Amino acid sequence: MTALPAAGPVPASAVLERCRDAVRPALAAAVARMHPWVGEMAAYSFGWCEVGGAPADASGGKGVRQALAVLGAEAAGVPARAGVAAAVAVELVHAFSLLHDDVMDGDAARRGRPAVWTAYGTGPAVLAGDALFALAVETLAAEPGGPGAVRALSAALGDLVRGQADDLLFAARPWTGPERVRPEEYRAMAEHKTGALLGCAAALGAVLGGAAPGTAAALDRAGRHLGVAFQIVDDVLGIWGDPAVTGKPVHGDLRERKKTFPVLVALGSPAAGRLATLLDTDPRAAADLIEEAGGRSAALAAARHHLTAVESVLAGVPLETKAAGDLRSLLGHLVRRQL
Repeated sequence: MTALPAAGPVPASAVLERCRDAVRPALAAAVARMHPWVGEMAAYSFGWCEVGGAPADASGGKGVRQALAVLGAEAAGVPARAGVAAAVAVELVHAFSLLHDDVMDGDAARRGRPAVWTAYGTGPAVLAGDALFALAVETLAAEPGGPGAVRALSAALGDLVRGQADDLLFAARPWTGPERVRPEEYRAMAEHKTGALLGCAAALGAVLGGAAPGTAAALDRAGRHLGVAFQIVDDVLGIWGDPAVTGKPVHGDLRERKKTFPVLVALGSPAAGRLATLLDTDPRAAADLIEEAGGRSAALAAARHHLTAVESVLAGVPLETKAAGDLRSLLGHLVRRQL
């Protein structure tokens, strides 16, 4: 008998769709428990409705964090219920953070629609964010492994706030001189701001389902490395990405004077003085000089380093083979957009 060929890795898009389908009923049930007006704002943020409550099918994001929660739980071999509950909590927290981020950054739109604060007002958007966070904690607390999961989520949120605070403070620091932002400071900020929630997402289902502490810790470390890689690649796309793909204007991050990883690397080169002037006057010329000074290549190398670290961490713990394969497929897809 001729052996059947081995199945290849599942495409990341199929992995994301499977996880969204698994989580959506529980997420919708959780949102339905909210105050009707606050729940409408939450549903709007997920792309489920328009202002006023009319049904909609707008983009609510890819569902990366909820997929990490589902796959982390599957890889750790814990019951599926734990992965779904963790995914709901993580998705609620992610939505909460986006609502507040848009208010802090003054971003009027998200995913091609008015941001929640633009559509409903600043005060209501902050209230909706607070309600989403409270619902996330309630969701975890109702599960058998709730106390440990709530502690893990709280620690991740503490890191997220630390990273967000550093990111906001970076904006006031000069391009050059002794007070400039160093790449190592950026990496710590990115691990906290982006990596903490991704690490929590990957580990939370395992924690909730009672997996071995070493397995949960490894999943958290893998997610944190992923977060740094993801943030660095996002920085590269923010300068050189195709607007048709990224949805951002070309050189958008430079026009907003963001202290992204490629910029910080280039500011450590002999071209720093000229680059500092161009960053304030000519974003297009600044982008060319950043590339010439090695900012782009250094950023991509750093992202590859963190992606390799993800693989090393996951290889160090016993994981369910199929789920681990799906997890690796998703992780690689997230950061290989420019690698």
